[in-house]
Amino acid sequence: MSDSELLTLKQQLTKLSESERREVSAFIVRLGQETEEWKRDTTRRLDEMEAGKRTSIPELKDEIANG
Repeated sequence: MSDSELLTLKQQLTKLSESERREVSAFIVRLGQETEEWKRDTTRRLDEMEAGKRTSIPELKDEIANG
């Protein structure tokens, strides 16, 4: 996608209603969840949870903030 096409897309997004923006946001998140990296990371976290590893609230906030 060219820079001008991306700019046009961004301009169109600014014209969406709040509910339409939420829908687009959910779609983008879903796209990220289809990546192999996300699947591996989720599997690792589930395995850690099954093994009894716990995460504190500050650790969770840090992990969310830093992706």
